[in-house]
Amino acid sequence: MIIKILGSAAGGGFPQWNCNCPMCHGVRQRTIKATPRTQSSIAVTSDQTDWVLFNTSPDILTQIQQCGVLQPARQLRDTGIRSIVLLDAQIDHTTGLLMLREHKQPLSIWCTAAVREDLSEGNPLFKVLTHYCDIDWHEIQTDANEYAIPGAESVSFQPLPLISNAPPYSPHRDQPVAGDTIGMYMQDSESGASAFYAPGLGEMEEPVWQAMQQASVVLSDGTMWTDDEMIQRGASAKTARSMGHLPQSGPGGMLEWLEKLPDSTRKILIHINNTNPILDEDSAERAELVRRGVEVAYDGMEIEV
Repeated sequence: MIIKILGSAAGGGFPQWNCNCPMCHGVRQRTIKATPRTQSSIAVTSDQTDWVLFNTSPDILTQIQQCGVLQPARQLRDTGIRSIVLLDAQIDHTTGLLMLREHKQPLSIWCTAAVREDLSEGNPLFKVLTHYCDIDWHEIQTDANEYAIPGAESVSFQPLPLISNAPPYSPHRDQPVAGDTIGMYMQDSESGASAFYAPGLGEMEEPVWQAMQQASVVLSDGTMWTDDEMIQRGASAKTARSMGHLPQSGPGGMLEWLEKLPDSTRKILIHINNTNPILDEDSAERAELVRRGVEVAYDGMEIEV
């Protein structure tokens, strides 16, 4: 199994178009050592020809162009994307669907019933898409079943419900239900190795922690360094946890959990917010990650599992 990081930033990307926080201003002016990033998405394959796309960010066209393997060019209209898995209904994970509207076959979309509801009513992307292409919807249930998803034939996919938060247009906003946000445990039947992917994780629960302990590679929520990061930057009145993201530092933070994983586990943070100081490669926060053996995902990163 190969995982390709198409985008590694949180919503808005890095730098965010209207933000002049120290990170965004610094990367524009080249006064900090940092690399721009598009909004988070990954692709998974077992044969490097067909792929399962996880989330479709507004940057999907740029990501496809930068990741040549998703365009195999076998015929006039072609794509390596066989299936699309939506882990939630957030804008930064779904609006890229509109950019894929020229697909002549129905888009094979895998998501929970809660996500389908949000994308049919609150933010009716699915209704808009039907004017251009059909949708072949496959329901992902949160009862720990394993799924075989076309595009990565040797990989079994096991969804886990996560405690996070639903989008502002969801009837479940601030009152999340199972299926609003999921993570995915993926195991390769040939190598036996596995990966756990959760770009949005607001609270650690036992089934999620068990999956992380079993995984060879953990790609976990790295949105913010501190819970009050956006408040301290003057960018928002919201905390990381109120938005459904476990901060990296502090008691019960993501780093505290990652520290408990086996030394053999590869630990990678993804979905990095533009305000997060770990984007500065010379920062004390990045040095702390290096000390703990935790990596920061970047666009184009390839992970062999």
